[in-house]
Amino acid sequence: MTYYILLTFCIIVLIAYTFEVTVKFSKIPGVILLMLLGLALRYLATYLYINIPDLSIVLPVMGTLGLILIVLEGSLDLTISKDKKGLISKSLILSILSIITFVLLFSSILHYIFHFSFRVAMLSSIPFGIISSAVAIPSSTQLKAIDREFIIYESSFSDIIGILLFDFLLFNELPVGESIFYFLFEVFISIIVSIIISAGLAYMLNKIGHHVKYVIIITFVIMVFLLAKLIHWPSLIVVLIFGVIMNNTHLFQSRFFIKHIDFQEFNINLKSFKQITGELAFLVRSFFFLIFGFYTPIEDLFNPQNLMISLGICFAIYFLRTLFFLFIVKKPLKPLLFFAPRGLITILLFLSLPAELKLSFMTEGLIIQIIFITILMMTVGNFISSKKENKKQPEKNDKGLINDMSEQKKLYKDIL
Repeated sequence: MTYYILLTFCIIVLIAYTFEVTVKFSKIPGVILLMLLGLALRYLATYLYINIPDLSIVLPVMGTLGLILIVLEGSLDLTISKDKKGLISKSLILSILSIITFVLLFSSILHYIFHFSFRVAMLSSIPFGIISSAVAIPSSTQLKAIDREFIIYESSFSDIIGILLFDFLLFNELPVGESIFYFLFEVFISIIVSIIISAGLAYMLNKIGHHVKYVIIITFVIMVFLLAKLIHWPSLIVVLIFGVIMNNTHLFQSRFFIKHIDFQEFNINLKSFKQITGELAFLVRSFFFLIFGFYTPIEDLFNPQNLMISLGICFAIYFLRTLFFLFIVKKPLKPLLFFAPRGLITILLFLSLPAELKLSFMTEGLIIQIIFITILMMTVGNFISSKKENKKQPEKNDKGLINDMSEQKKLYKDIL
């Protein structure tokens, strides 16, 4: 039995890797294929009468671990410079506006039309208002560098702001004024502590001589995240700040730091650290979405009532996003408009809601319908992006020569 289990794990990893590699050609994100694979495996197991232990209890654990690793992986690709102030500020503004506007709109409908309490309505709305970095970041690899950076910043900010708002509403029992003060104080302290911890971990990465060190650094990051989570502090900020500090050592190359840190060796270590973080994130993400797909009831997935609700929610998401891009952020709609997937973070917050605060229509089927629709929209964005790139490439003949005379003239002019 042991060999069969290990063989199954190996096959799943290889299939997930195939999905990851072929996205360049198919433009279909691996996440959606993994969930479909999970659904198929469930019905295969039922058909063959294979008894599989209940693995649904590991979903919150794998989801939390996946969220940490994916945000860390994304933040390790972010660079801070003067010319990126506009990019960072626009992505932050868009994240805040998207979540706040969507949550207020959706919760108002639930409160005033369907008469749910406003707190319950807001808690139920937040999971749908957050862009999933677990889906958006891996799926943005085919975009231009500037568009990919925008997606990384926006989805990471969206995760952090969404979780902060969700935890604030779920755990807060103080009066509004006092609770907002404590909340802002916690955010400020979290940022300061995150910078100190990140500097310490970066120093450890440079100084640890043992061959086992990258896993130790990741373990420390996860441990700090969990400790902050246990006291209901903004824990994801720790992960984001750590990744940004690690990838922006040019900001710290003063005489003091150069005296204590060999930046050339640090950058070599950082490259290996990025690689192992990316591979761990890939493993956890693959098994999470596979298991989630496995335990999704097929009846809920094709429920027409759920479909009407999910289409309405998705329409609101993209309608608001269009308005913000046109009038606030003032960036081209294509392809960034389509990159607003829901995924891991939506599932995590849904699973963490106490039963008494869950709305009756909020089911796994509704969640997965919204995830499918938003990922399909993202697939459209990938297709549009690839077509734009192809149009930019000058047409060549069989011998690899440029056919278009205007392109040839332009090339000769550049050479001269």
